[in-house]
Amino acid sequence: MKYIVPLLLVATFASAGFFNENGEKERAQRLENQRLCKLFTEKAEEYKKHMRDDILAKTTLASYEHRAELFCSRAQPEEGNSSK
Repeated sequence: MKYIVPLLLVATFASAGFFNENGEKERAQRLENQRLCKLFTEKAEEYKKHMRDDILAKTTLASYEHRAELFCSRAQPEEGNSSK
């Protein structure tokens, strides 16, 4: 009996930490994607203002816009997942 209670407490503690860790990882990834979304959106807007008129500049702008779109789509929470 004296081994069951500590074993139960350790098992509860270990499983609770496992589930919280996954939630924290997802939250950290979402925050990083939001940061990168904002960064590349601003970078693309600023680049448009001072952009040269050649193929390399157009390719650079397309790259910034693509990365902004990619990170912004990842930054949005899942439709079925409400974490409020």
